[in-house]
Amino acid sequence: MLNVSLDAIEQAARVIDPAFLDTPEIELWPGLTLKLETLNPVRSFKGRGGDWLAARCGAAETLVCASAGNLGQGLAHGARRHGLELHVLAARTANPAELRRLGELGARLTPVDGDADEAAARAAALAAEHGWRLVGAGPEPALAEGAATIAVELARRHGRALHTVVVPVGNGSLACGVGTWLRAVSPGTRLVGVGSTASRATHDAWCTGVAEPGPPFHTAAPGLGVRVPEPDAVARLRQVVDEFVLVEEDQLLDAAKLLWNNRGVLTEPSGAAAAAAVIQRPDLAGDGVTALVLTGANASGDVLLRTLHGDPP
Repeated sequence: MLNVSLDAIEQAARVIDPAFLDTPEIELWPGLTLKLETLNPVRSFKGRGGDWLAARCGAAETLVCASAGNLGQGLAHGARRHGLELHVLAARTANPAELRRLGELGARLTPVDGDADEAAARAAALAAEHGWRLVGAGPEPALAEGAATIAVELARRHGRALHTVVVPVGNGSLACGVGTWLRAVSPGTRLVGVGSTASRATHDAWCTGVAEPGPPFHTAAPGLGVRVPEPDAVARLRQVVDEFVLVEEDQLLDAAKLLWNNRGVLTEPSGAAAAAAVIQRPDLAGDGVTALVLTGANASGDVLLRTLHGDPP
C-alpha cells in the first residue's frame, strides 16, 4: 500500500515553495467553493509534490521522468529550486508549449520517437543505466504528501464545516494524499474521486480491489488517463475515497466552459473534473462546505480554445 506519512505532510506544508501554498478559493454556488490550483508557476497542483520530492532528495541525486505535462513541469520547478538535475523523456508529438516550458524551467529534454509508453520505457532504461531516480513509474509517497497539503489548507480554513472534498483521480496521488490527511484530521469529511468514462481502469480497480489493465483510450483529459492502475495506490484509494464517480468527456468540457464563463477560471478538461461531477450529481454536495479542487490549466492551446467554445477536441 502507498505509504503516506502524516508527519511528512505537516513538514511539506511548512517547506514547499510558498508560490504553491495557500491557494485561493472562490465560491461557485452557495456552499460550493473552488480551490484554485491553477494560479502558480506551473499552473498545476503537481508543483506541490514536485517541490516536496525535490526537497527530500540528496544533493547529488539526478531525477528522470517521462512526462512533459503537469508532473514534468512540477518536477522541473522543484529540481531547479533545489539544485537538482532533471531529465525528461517526451514524445516528439507532445504539446510544444509544454516542451518549451520544460526547457525554460531547466529540465534536460530528450524527444522520443513513439508514444508515452515508449518515452516511459526510455526513461526507465536511463534510470537503470545511470542510477538516476525514476519518478512516475510507480506510486511515489512524496508526490502524494505534497498534494496532501491541499487538504491541510482546506481543513484549517473550514474546520468542521468541511463536508465533502471532490478531486480528480488519475494515478491516484492526489486522492491518496488528500484522503490520508482528511481521515486523520477531519474524519467527518467525505472524499469523492472523479474519473473519466474514457479511461476507467483506476475506477474499476477501486470498485473491485483488483488492479487490471484497461484498454487503450483516447481522451481530451490525459490527467485522468491511466491504462494500468498501480496496486499500491489502489489499496490506499480504497481506504480513503468514499465514492468514485465517472463523468463523460463532454461533461468535462462543459464544466470547463462553465467555470470560464461564470467565474473567469481557466482549466484544462481534467482540471475541471470535480466541477463536472457536482454539476451532474448535485447530491454529492451535502450540508456545509463542499470543496472542488481544480487541478490544472495546461492543455494545448487548441484544446483550451475548443473547450471554451464548447466544441469537443
